[in-house]
Amino acid sequence: MNKLILAGASALAFVVALPALAQTAATSGAAAPAVAADNILLKEWTGPYGGVPPWDKVSPELFKPAYLAAIDLQRAEVKAIAENPAAPTFANVIEAMQRGGRALQRIDVLFGVMTSNMNSPAYQAVDKEMSPILAAADDEITFNEKLFARIAAVYEARERSGLTPEQQRLTKRTYDSFVRQGAKLDAAQKTELAKVNQELASAFSDFGQKVLSDEDKWTVIDNQADLKGLPASLVASYKAAADERKLSGKWAVVNTRSSVDPFLTFADNRALRETVWKSFKSRGDNANATDTNAVIAKIVKLRADRAKLLGFETHAHWRMDDTMAKDPAKATELMMRVWQPAVARVREEVADMQAVADAENKRGEGTNLKIEPWDYLYYAEKVRKAKYALDTNEMKPYFELNNMIAASYYMAEQLYGLTFHEITGQVPGFHPDVRVYEVKDKASGRHVGVFYRDDFARQYKRSGAWAAGYRGQRKFDGPITAITSNNNNFVKGAPGEPVLISLDDTETLFHEFGHALHGLLNTGTYPGLAFTPRDFVEFPSQVHENWVLTRQVLDRYAKHYKTGEPMPQALVDKVRNASKFNQGYATVEYLSSAIVDMKLHMLKGGVVDADKFERETLVEIGAPAEIAMRHRLPQFNHLFTSDAYSAGYYSYLWSDVMASDAWAAFEETGNPWDPATAKRFKDIILAQGNVIDRAEAYRAFRGRDPDVDALLENRGFPTGNPAKK
Repeated sequence: MNKLILAGASALAFVVALPALAQTAATSGAAAPAVAADNILLKEWTGPYGGVPPWDKVSPELFKPAYLAAIDLQRAEVKAIAENPAAPTFANVIEAMQRGGRALQRIDVLFGVMTSNMNSPAYQAVDKEMSPILAAADDEITFNEKLFARIAAVYEARERSGLTPEQQRLTKRTYDSFVRQGAKLDAAQKTELAKVNQELASAFSDFGQKVLSDEDKWTVIDNQADLKGLPASLVASYKAAADERKLSGKWAVVNTRSSVDPFLTFADNRALRETVWKSFKSRGDNANATDTNAVIAKIVKLRADRAKLLGFETHAHWRMDDTMAKDPAKATELMMRVWQPAVARVREEVADMQAVADAENKRGEGTNLKIEPWDYLYYAEKVRKAKYALDTNEMKPYFELNNMIAASYYMAEQLYGLTFHEITGQVPGFHPDVRVYEVKDKASGRHVGVFYRDDFARQYKRSGAWAAGYRGQRKFDGPITAITSNNNNFVKGAPGEPVLISLDDTETLFHEFGHALHGLLNTGTYPGLAFTPRDFVEFPSQVHENWVLTRQVLDRYAKHYKTGEPMPQALVDKVRNASKFNQGYATVEYLSSAIVDMKLHMLKGGVVDADKFERETLVEIGAPAEIAMRHRLPQFNHLFTSDAYSAGYYSYLWSDVMASDAWAAFEETGNPWDPATAKRFKDIILAQGNVIDRAEAYRAFRGRDPDVDALLENRGFPTGNPAKK
């Protein structure tokens, strides 16, 4: 993360889980080749909209010389600030830092996007080589005693030097960040910390590349009979995946969630479900060259050593020092409050599923089976049909990808007055699948920003879905408008066929779009205050999932891909009636990962056997055997490709408390599109970045602290309020 511009801030409002390299760069001692001056990656972005990334000119061999040259440029900027003979002021220290490192920041963006979406072996090699260099460079800024002395002087005088509240906050956050990263350590401690940080950077890169290698696999299906139970659209997508991999006459289930989960839900072939499930859940855990368990052990130990050096009890305490929760105990308390009712609900769900399986056996339609993890989604679907007369296959024909994209833009227009105008082909993209939009203010026609989207899975693309900010909005030295993006891993259909996605996928699409909106609508002055705590950053994205099932969206966009008819109200009613169905599974799958993460990073010594720790912790907390962690440790990119979500996966639950309560604010008006509530949400939650404390911001929006009961009620769990039980 660029320490000059961003002042060590912990989480950009619209950047989610970029690779480690894209989050650590600053300066380095490596010399830059003279030829780097002509490197396109070093140059200001040109073209329309205040300049756009030069994707058509990006290639892996350009990055090392560009990074080395940018490091030298930034070193000169740091020296000028640190050795300025004038008395330290906000203008010549803090504002000067906000101007610094912009070439390096642009390179970080380009490299982060390429290593997320197009991470070929050539990019992996650059990542491996440059990660420790960049970590050392980051420390060079933190450990610059002259620079820190000037920061400290501005900090000490902040309340008596005529600074605005925003300037005072930026000064304090800059100072606190430097202290948290080791600026006050003695020389020996700094040397030791630098070594730890460089080793961590290398380990992060190693972990990500091993997992990526295990994701570049697929289960081949040779016989059409083995496709029984799968809807035609899904069969077509597996056929397209096989064709793409030159597997003529076959079908391929690729190792990404958007491909795996539908197969587990509908495939009648139990043996194949087990094969697909095990392939997906064993990523990084196969006792071979791509096994990550030793890397995890190294990372956890290094993190514990670093926390001790920095004066914190554990890595979890260090990571949470700059969050809303502050204390691991507080986050754990919330998780366990939700965990117990979720586990109880899972027992009910498993009993319902087992009854269906037993009935099948009695009718001679099945084998005498006990529900296993690869059976959960399959039998849950059968229970859903029996209890709610709802077949999720009924829904997919109404969720055509392009229509759902248009629906998300409609949401942005209705709530915030933003319009999206496609400009694909007018500016470069990094892959032919990328689509680009200019974002405007509807009322004035004013340009707001640019939005990129990359929706489809491919080789060398990391799994999952995420948002990334290419350029943050700022008034300081501006105006500068935002460039944001969304990235998904939907499976393409056969040529000419529509891409039909599930309700869950549609909610994910709206979720990631919420991150993009957070970036587009930021109106802060300083880049260093565009960042929010990790346990706040998911809140604005999670709340936007709720608009998917509003009647306005369904009537306009949830239209059957063949008939063009909108989703009938009877089907919507079934969906709503079943909205709390399987919440035990969804909650336990997520929370088991979050609890294991927190317990792992509360180990004081940091010595761990990852496989053993995962197994024993799940037993300790009473995790149901029928459900696996959403992200097992050997493939948990959130935790081990950077520090970003380490001891922080709980943040989705913390944010969901706010998201559930904020959605209740809209519902209480009787209109989910209520203009006054939308304006308050935009002005207070989305536009301010981190200009004021986020807990204060939430109270300003809602009039009080968030209510945990709103989350429990949404999931159908018992609440603390007898009236809501």
